Amino acid sequence: MQYYALNLASLLLGLIAWAIPCVCLLRPAAGARTAGLLPCSLSACAAALLCQILYTDHLVQTADWSALLDTSRAVAWAASLLLAVTLLLNGLVWHAVHKSAARQKK
Repeated sequence: MQYYALNLASLLLGLIAWAIPCVCLLRPAAGARTAGLLPCSLSACAAALLCQILYTDHLVQTADWSALLDTSRAVAWAASLLLAVTLLLNGLVWHAVHKSAARQKK
């Protein structure tokens, strides 16, 4: 298996996790339909993090300790950033959808 592809997959899935709520925020007229995409965003984030875990496991299995030592802090930082921004963006979409729904009820 070409394990370097896990890093590319992680990057693409992370971008998808951020793009979905950004598109939802840019299209507020779509309303509640956009809220249905939030699980897709969270799933993409989870899959991106899983790719990093699998790649780290590959480095451990091949005993590539220098690669682990060189990249572990950056991977932990990037994973934390990915999760935090994904949760923030999804929270903003959720808030916007519910605020819009409350306005429509009035």
